[in-house]
Amino acid sequence: MSDWVGIVWLVVLLIGNAFFVGAEFAVMSARRSQIEPLAEAGSKRAQTTLRAMENVSLMLACAQLGITVCSLLILQVAEPAIHHLLAEPLELAGVPVELADVIAFAIALLFVTFLHVTFGEMVPKNISVSVADKAALLLAPPLMFIARVVNPIIWSLNWLANHILRLMKIEPKDEVSSSFTLEEVQSIVQESTRHGLVDDDTGLLSGALEFSEHTASHIMVPLDKLVVLKTASTPVDLEKAVSRTGFSRFPMVDDDGELAGYLHVKDILSIPEEGRRHPIAEGRIRSLANLSPDDEIEQAMSVMQRTGSHLARVVGAAGDTQGVLFLEDVIEQLVGEIRDATQATGIRRYGGQQAQ
Repeated sequence: MSDWVGIVWLVVLLIGNAFFVGAEFAVMSARRSQIEPLAEAGSKRAQTTLRAMENVSLMLACAQLGITVCSLLILQVAEPAIHHLLAEPLELAGVPVELADVIAFAIALLFVTFLHVTFGEMVPKNISVSVADKAALLLAPPLMFIARVVNPIIWSLNWLANHILRLMKIEPKDEVSSSFTLEEVQSIVQESTRHGLVDDDTGLLSGALEFSEHTASHIMVPLDKLVVLKTASTPVDLEKAVSRTGFSRFPMVDDDGELAGYLHVKDILSIPEEGRRHPIAEGRIRSLANLSPDDEIEQAMSVMQRTGSHLARVVGAAGDTQGVLFLEDVIEQLVGEIRDATQATGIRRYGGQQAQ
């Protein structure tokens, strides 16, 4: 095999390694609440992704097998090619053969390691974690196909790994749990206390945090009761709405009355005076998280925590928007009433109208 063919194989194997790493983290990080509505709507890709998420141990075995094979082949094929390409110029430059060989080997090893770790591991991992749902829909179906092809191998590896776990008194699981643990909820409450959102001693709330029977549909604000702003609203309109209601966050609706996102009062602070009577730029509108009506309160909080969104759209099985869930309302179910720092006394989130 020529050296340049080895370089081509390096690129191919890096892409293969990146695929398996990305697929592994996508299957682990994707949210069922995002995939299930698509699967129920008839999406074959989403249905395949759900099957992958329900057999996560087999998917991880397949991904790890692919990563291992690609990594070994990179070391076997690419490193010698780069080594040889570097050694000859060094020898021509007068470097002793033995020293040139050592220098070329060290540089080739470092270069291949850099490419493997950066482009074969870290980049695909970060992409999959950042856009887990989209990555899962893209990568899980081909991973499932590969898993079927090498099923005898990964089944054997998975069987052996599960028996080793049982010997260690650990029960293996085939599906990633999407529940929100007590410790995680307590951590969120403690953080809210530090920011002045919770007016209570968190040590007294531990019992109330063990579980909840509430779902997103119980806590959401129905569409006809929302205080909303038009997407064509100006910063002046938002300031008036804040002054009238005391709210700091407002759902935004387009001309058809469809939810387009939400806006926080601090999103307009940087707008210069001459632009305050012009419509707020679309890029300033924040995206809403998505939940299903049956999502439990722990799962809702987990989704909102991962997406960084304080508001979530509640979407029914038919794809219809039923309401909006506010992070404050979720926390209130756990720790009691929380008042927005700007909220006027006696005013609640319900308004059933557009803010003027």
